[in-house]
Amino acid sequence: MRSFSNSTVARIFDAYPPAIRSKLLTLRALIFATAANTAGVGEIEETLKWGEPAYLTIQSRSGSTIRIGAKKSNPTQYAIFFNCKTDLIETFRTLFPDEFQFDGNRAIVFDVADEVPMDALKICIAATLTYHRNKTTAR
Repeated sequence: MRSFSNSTVARIFDAYPPAIRSKLLTLRALIFATAANTAGVGEIEETLKWGEPAYLTIQSRSGSTIRIGAKKSNPTQYAIFFNCKTDLIETFRTLFPDEFQFDGNRAIVFDVADEVPMDALKICIAATLTYHRNKTTAR
């Protein structure tokens, strides 16, 4: 597991119930691994946004922010959140209509009992981490 460079973020993870914490730590590891294996992304900054762990492409500015956290409305659910002003969720719905449960245009939601389709989720994370770069290239 990657160590925390931000003690405030570490405390947020420590406050989650163990089952949710384990799942969120898996998402965290996947975000860092995907960033490391996606050309042009560079170093990821881990910080807090709206009190939840958030991941930003500060160095390259290639992507959109990713947040992860527990669903407040359901104690057995957690989510990976995307900027709702992008077309990311719309794209993910098209690519993966049966793999994920979506929450509007802002999140992919999982239950702690779910088997997460990691390969599909890596594609979603990579697309988010390169969102701005790809939008500029497409113009």
